[in-house]
Formats: sequence, structure tokens, C-alpha cells
Amino acid sequence: MRGPQGAPGNAAVQNPAARATAVEDTAQATAVEATAQAAAQQDAAQNSAAQGAQPAAPPVIAVVGPTGSGKSDLAVSLALELEGEVVNADSMQFYRGMDIGTAKITEAERRGVPHHLLDILDVTEEASVSDFQQQARALIADIHGRGKRAILAGGSGLYVRAALDVLEFPGTDPDIRGRLEAELATAGPAPLRQRLEAVDPVSAGRLGDERRIIRALEVFELTGRPFSSFMPARQYFQPAVQIGLEVDRELLRQRLADRVHAMVDRGLLDEVRRLDAAGLRSGRTAPRALGYAQFLRVLDGASSVEQAADETIIATRQFARRQLTWFRADPRVTWLGWHDPDLVAAAAGLCRATTVLPPA
Repeated sequence: MRGPQGAPGNAAVQNPAARATAVEDTAQATAVEATAQAAAQQDAAQNSAAQGAQPAAPPVIAVVGPTGSGKSDLAVSLALELEGEVVNADSMQFYRGMDIGTAKITEAERRGVPHHLLDILDVTEEASVSDFQQQARALIADIHGRGKRAILAGGSGLYVRAALDVLEFPGTDPDIRGRLEAELATAGPAPLRQRLEAVDPVSAGRLGDERRIIRALEVFELTGRPFSSFMPARQYFQPAVQIGLEVDRELLRQRLADRVHAMVDRGLLDEVRRLDAAGLRSGRTAPRALGYAQFLRVLDGASSVEQAADETIIATRQFARRQLTWFRADPRVTWLGWHDPDLVAAAAGLCRATTVLPPA
């Protein structure tokens, strides 16, 4: 869903074949530039090593981009190329049994590469970005300590930042949250939003769903600080290299539709039925996953399979746009073309060359 878009009237926009060619040309140019940058960084690292500096632990690798762009495949290819292990950063793939609807990578697709933080929660449990931060950083340290490369892969933007960046997470208070949830049930979201606008207008302007409004008010009551103050400037917690997958938007739109139809054919409704019996609806996080909310309505008789599939396609495309907005805002991401035949080589070159040296 990402890809250079021409101005109105541009033949590359009017002609899909021309547009695809333009995207490939741009991707190839990006790959060449990335390879040149990698070579320059490698030369600098070798010069420093020749002067007696000792390389520190390698940077964390993060493969990011919109859903359906091929992040999992690239992460596996990089792991095979660089002797790495993959750390999942897709919050919905934490859940056991949520396989078809999350497009969770299969054992065969992992090609023998160790994967971490998959299937670690029951659907009744709540995913916590703070817990993920601790788990991911411990895994990264362990992987690097064994001489391997840690490769973070996933499209949950806040979870990626939690692993990579200096990011502080305020605590929680069940009593405060319970009171706010009771207010929501009694009076609706309007009074809560008004209160948030008074104490944290930044968060009020960008938070849409009720759960996040409650969380922002909880944080303010608990700490006396606006929730928005806990999202700092972009600063790595430890050295990292981020690789984003540059996609053609129209091709991605079609790929996402095809993927949802394939999920239905593979048994998504039966998967949702099994998880419903396991308590899916009682969870705070899992039932909001794309496809699962829509197909729960099918089980309730409130929707058809066809309607649920169409709604899932729309929701997935919207989600991909939000992911693009999130990752595009980070200037530290190096973008490579998703269909570039030299994608793996260019990405591996970046990862090899991004060598970190300790201060003199």
C-alpha cells in the first residue's frame, strides 16, 4: 500500500503497468543507495577496527511496514543470511489459536529459524506493551549474547517502539480503571472525553476509542502527568537498524482482499468458533483483532460470511494505512522495495554494515 504516486494526469497513475514499472525503478534506486550506504558504513567500521576500537554488540534489526507486505518472509530470509532469530512484534500473534486470522507464520514458513513471542497468551489475557518491552529486550540480550542477530518483525508500531526506543510506561491502577469504566457504562464516552480535553488536549485530539481514553485518564490520575508526555522523542534504547518495506498501494489493496478470502477458505469461521468457546469475548485485547470481531457477529447470526469478509477487508486496508502513517513518520527507517529481486541482499548489506563502535 505504499508506493510512489504520480500527480493527477501522470501516465504512471493512469496506467497500472506503468505505475508498477515506476515503483520497481524507485525500489531499485533505493536498494542501490542502501547498498552504497552499507558499503560506506562498513569501510568506516573497518577503519575504526584497524585503529584498535572493538565492535560492540550488533544493532537490533527491525523489519517494519504495513500488514501483508512480507515482513515475516524478509525476517526469516535475513535470519538465514545473518544467523539470526526472530522476535515477534505483532501483538495479535501473541495469542494461542489465533493463527488463520492473524496470518501467523507457520512452522514450514519459518524454515528452521527460531521464533520468539508467538503463542504466549490465552485469548482471555490482555496484551501489555510494558510486559512486551521487558520480554523483548531480555530476548534480544540473550540472542546477542549467544552470538546471533536479533530480528524484530511486526507491524504493531507502539510495540516496535517499545522494544527499540527509550520509552517509559506509567503504571496501572485497577481501582481507578474500574471507576472510569463504570462511568463509561453509566454516562457514555462524552464526559470522559471532555475531562481528557481539560487535562491532556494532545491525547484527546488523537485518541479515538474508549479504551484509550480511559487509559489516558487513568495515567493522569495516577501520575499527575498527561498521557501524551510519555511519548518522547525518537531515541534508540540500544543501537538498531529499521528496514521498511516499500509497497505499491494498489497491489497491496488487492493482496489484502485476496488474503482475507484465503483465510475464509482455510477455515477462519471455525477458528473463531473454537476461540469463542475458549473465552475470546471475555478478553480485553484479542476480540478486537481484525477478522475476529467481524466473524463473531456471524456466529451471533447478525452477519453473513460474505459480509464479514467484506468488512474485514475494509478494516484491514484502513489498518494498513494507519501503519504506513506511523512508520513513515520515523525518519530512521530505511525503505526497500518489497518486490525488489535484490531485497534480501540489500537488507542484509545494511544489517552487516551498521556496525556500532563504543565511544573512544
